[in-house]
Amino acid sequence: MSNVDFVLNAETRNDLGKGASRRLRRQGKVPGVIYGAHQDAVSITVDHNDLWKHLQHEAFYSHILTINIDGKAEQAVLKDLQRHPAKALVMHLDLLRVSASEKLRMNVPLHFTGGDVAPGVKVNGGLVTHNVNEVEVLCLPQDLPEFITVDLSGLELGHAIHLSQLQLPAGVELVELSHGNVQDHDFAVAAVVSTRASSAEGGEAAE
Repeated sequence: MSNVDFVLNAETRNDLGKGASRRLRRQGKVPGVIYGAHQDAVSITVDHNDLWKHLQHEAFYSHILTINIDGKAEQAVLKDLQRHPAKALVMHLDLLRVSASEKLRMNVPLHFTGGDVAPGVKVNGGLVTHNVNEVEVLCLPQDLPEFITVDLSGLELGHAIHLSQLQLPAGVELVELSHGNVQDHDFAVAAVVSTRASSAEGGEAAE
C-alpha cells in the first residue's frame, strides 16, 4: 500500500432527488453515497473541484481514502463514479466503507515495465500488446496495492505473461483465479506478437 494519503471532505445531505442533485451540481457540489461495513448508507456531498483534483491521481481509484463527513473521519474506497457524457464533470460517486477485518474486492491497475528490452521486441522486432490494464484483487484493506508491476523484460516473440505469473504482494489474490479451474481463467495480460516487419525478416531467414 502506498504512503499517499487522500482526504476528501464531505457533508451529509437530506435533500434528495434529481432536482436536489441538479441544484447541488450548480453549486459546484457532487452528490454521493457512502455505505458498507454493516452501517446505514449515508447521502453526502463533496466539493467538485476538490474531487476532480484527486481523480487526476491514478492511485485515488485503488486506495484507502479518508472521508471526513461533517468532521468525522471514515475509511472508504471509491466503488463507482458517474461522469457527464460530454463535459468534464462528475455527476455522482459511491464510496464503500472499509473494515480492517473484512477483505475487499477492488480493481487495481497494472504497470508494465521492460517491454522495450524484451528479447522478442529488441532482437526479433516484435510488438508488445496489453490485453488488460487492470485486474480485480481480493485482500484486506491494509494489503491493498496501489498497482501491480508486470515485468516484460524476459518475454520472447510469441510468448505471453498470464495472470498466474503476476508477482502479487503478500495477502493479495486475484479474483479471476479463484473461480474453479484456474486454467480456464488464466488469461494472458500481455504478449509479444509478430509485426509484418518481424514476420518478413523471419521468412527471409528461413529461406
